[in-house]
Amino acid sequence: MVTTSPPPPKEVVSDDKWKEDQDTTRRAKWWYSTFHTVTAMIGAGVLSLPYAMAYLGWGPGTMVLAISWCMTLNTMWQMIQLHECVPGTRFDRYIDLGRHAFGPKLGPWIVLPQQLIVQVGCDIVYMVTGGKCLKKFVEMACANCTPIKQSYWIVIFGSLHFFLSQLPNFNSVAGVSLAAAVMSLSYSTIAWAGCLSKGRVENVSYAYKKTSPADYMFRVFNALGQISFAFAGHAVALEIQATIPSTPEKPSRIPMWKGALGAYFINAICYFPVALIGYWAFGQDVDDNVLMDLKKPSWLIAAANLMVVVHVIGSYQVYAMPVFDMLESLMVKKVNFPPGIALRLITRSAYVAFTLFVGVTFPFFGDLLGFFGGFGFAPTSYFLPSIMWLIIKKPKRFGLQWLVNWVCIFIGMFIMLASTVGGFRNIITDASTYRFYT
Repeated sequence: MVTTSPPPPKEVVSDDKWKEDQDTTRRAKWWYSTFHTVTAMIGAGVLSLPYAMAYLGWGPGTMVLAISWCMTLNTMWQMIQLHECVPGTRFDRYIDLGRHAFGPKLGPWIVLPQQLIVQVGCDIVYMVTGGKCLKKFVEMACANCTPIKQSYWIVIFGSLHFFLSQLPNFNSVAGVSLAAAVMSLSYSTIAWAGCLSKGRVENVSYAYKKTSPADYMFRVFNALGQISFAFAGHAVALEIQATIPSTPEKPSRIPMWKGALGAYFINAICYFPVALIGYWAFGQDVDDNVLMDLKKPSWLIAAANLMVVVHVIGSYQVYAMPVFDMLESLMVKKVNFPPGIALRLITRSAYVAFTLFVGVTFPFFGDLLGFFGGFGFAPTSYFLPSIMWLIIKKPKRFGLQWLVNWVCIFIGMFIMLASTVGGFRNIITDASTYRFYT
């Protein structure tokens, strides 16, 4: 009698999951990846694109935006392909892929800090954005209401996440994420359509802003960071793909890439009109949140601000879920904390409280976008996937793929260094004139 060994499992996760059976979490369809990626990528950063254009100008600004779109679409494709680059193994997290590419010791040190900066940085910025837009909505909807400090509005917005953070996983926030994706498309459309209907303001100027050469250089660097912040979905791309079922006949990369293309199409019809029409309407005097420049019709602008609030509620959760998973795994493995409701309540509430505190303390919207955009988003979205592709796939030296990846690496590293310096310097400069907890 001849015995045969059983076939290898179709799905092998790259890291032990202590929380839940994978069969219960790999149920997502391709369109889940579309709205999760849209929610992760099209965030508050879209409203600052005209402000970035004001420092870069028509030609350089449009070029940087177009290059960023093409580069990050390429690196998104690479991430999706690398998710199952080892037969039978799925790299469910960015850190897992980093371990495979750079080694078990070096990988986490290269990938984890960058990913955490992106996820935590996004959540801090979304706390600020949610609070500011909630304040603007209430002030426009109720002109006679007693004004409340901006800090209080951020706290009101943040308090909602103490409840939403108790949802267990990505699939459970699918409804919130879908609503957020619809809202992002809606308020982006309102932003550029509002600018178009308003027309150019009187004496509009497209000249470069008048300031000292040193200050202008740092502001340009910060503008590069604001644009890189707008392409942020890579930090959670593998986690999103991990929710899609995969078999040898139909690997997860096929529906995930389909969803990513849909997300990038929505991205293009949001980003380019907002950036170009917003700058066309207000020129060098545009606000770092273009909705703040639009005053009429008041009901429509109020609705747009409320849409931003709904969107950043979903975006916060999309970026927070991988952090929750990591924190809870750490507590179970290192502290032997028993998994359950108590663990979820303590770790997730502590994380929400931390991001809320930082958001209330440092509400510099434009500068935060630039700083986090450079320090975290440029590596994870622009050049880390290219480095891992070169290491894992080993394309032919001086071939097209090899050259494209090295171009992405050099451009991405320049954006990272320039925008980190610019954003940090601007935070220091603006903090010197800012009254905290106002």
